[in-house]
Amino acid sequence: MALEFDQFDTRKYPMLPARDGYREWESTYEQTVLDEMDLDLLARVTTVPWSEVRRAIDLGCGTGRTGTWLKQAGVAEIDGVDITPEMIEHARTKGAHRTLTVGDVSDTGVPDASYDLAIASLVDEHLADIAPLYREASRVIDIGGHFVIVGFHPHFIMATGMPTHFHRESGEPVAIETHVHLFSDHFKAASSAGLALIEMDERVIDDRWIVKKPHWEKYRGRVISFAFVWRRMVVA
Repeated sequence: MALEFDQFDTRKYPMLPARDGYREWESTYEQTVLDEMDLDLLARVTTVPWSEVRRAIDLGCGTGRTGTWLKQAGVAEIDGVDITPEMIEHARTKGAHRTLTVGDVSDTGVPDASYDLAIASLVDEHLADIAPLYREASRVIDIGGHFVIVGFHPHFIMATGMPTHFHRESGEPVAIETHVHLFSDHFKAASSAGLALIEMDERVIDDRWIVKKPHWEKYRGRVISFAFVWRRMVVA
C-alpha cells in the first residue's frame, strides 16, 4: 500500500481526484509536462524491441503523448484507456491509437493475453494501491510480453513534498491525488503478478531540464522520475 502523502506535503494545495484534476488540466497539460520526465526515459529503454511490437495497450493514455511516441517508435497497433473523457478526446486528435476507451487502468475489460506490450506513464502516483495495476498489466499481455511503467519518483515526492499539480487560469495551484509507492512496493506487486524486472532507469534533473524550467535550479541533481521494464514470465 502507498505511504500517506500528507506526511510529506509541504505545498498544501487543494487536492482533486484524478478524473477531476485531469479534466481541468487537459488544455494545458502538454505545455506543463516535459518530455524529459517520461519520453526521455522511454527513449533510453533497450530491452523492448519497439518496432517488433504488434499490439500495445496504453494504460492512462492521457492526451496521447505516450501513444504518439510509441507509434513513432514503430509499434503497430495501440489501444488507449484513460479515466478522463477529456483526455481521451485530446488523444483522439493525435490519431496514434487504434481505439480509445474511457475506463479504469486496473480493470480494462479486454481479453487475457491480448497484447505484446502494456505501458503506463505517470499513472501510478494517482493509485492508492498499485497491485491491481500490475495484475491487470500482467493479465492483458502474453507470456514473454513486456510491461513498461514510468513514474514520478517517490524519492522526489518525499524529499520535496511536491504533489502532481497544475495551475488554473486564475494562477491558483491545484494538486491531483498523489500517493507514494516505494520501489519495494513495485517489486512486490510485480512479482505477485508473475512479472520479472529486466531493466530500470532513473531521470535526474540536469542542464536540459533547467533550460526549460529555470526555476527548478534548486532541484538540480535530484532524481525526478523512473522507468521499470517487466517481462511476464509465468501465469500469476
